[in-house]
Amino acid sequence: MATQTQPMSQGGCAASGRDHAPIIVPLLNPIVRRLMRVGVPLGPNALLSVRGRKTGQLRTTPIAVVEIGGRRWVQSPYGEVNWVRNLRASGEGILTMGRRQEPVTAVSLTPEQTAAFFQDVLGPYIRRIPLGTLLIGMLGAREILTDPVGAAKRHPVFELHPRVADVEATDTSAV
Repeated sequence: MATQTQPMSQGGCAASGRDHAPIIVPLLNPIVRRLMRVGVPLGPNALLSVRGRKTGQLRTTPIAVVEIGGRRWVQSPYGEVNWVRNLRASGEGILTMGRRQEPVTAVSLTPEQTAAFFQDVLGPYIRRIPLGTLLIGMLGAREILTDPVGAAKRHPVFELHPRVADVEATDTSAV
């Protein structure tokens, strides 16, 4: 299950003290969700569905999944936004890639682990992608490349694992 941390106000909305995505993101997310639901591939993006911490309703958000060496991570370029708070509260979700759905558990990285992830995994990954550095800058998260330790305080990262109960159920039904 994901660990709990205090919400961060760095870079957030002054009135609420919460982080938020740029205004264009809520406008584009419904379009991106629809495209992805019908199977249109959009790079490393997937849909993450998580139960709302207050309503219990399933909330679906497009996110970028970093997959390297059989391990998968998601990070928030906009800080402690709603999908992050929901994932922290539930510790699990459903990852949809194309037409394939996979139940996952999420483990929140500590700030030290996050800084190492930014420096050793995400930074080199972004630099290999054509226009990756430009894109991360447009997302407002250039500090991931320039100041991994500082960025770790403002950009949560979760490692995703297949949900154990679902994997065991699949394994026993195959016998």
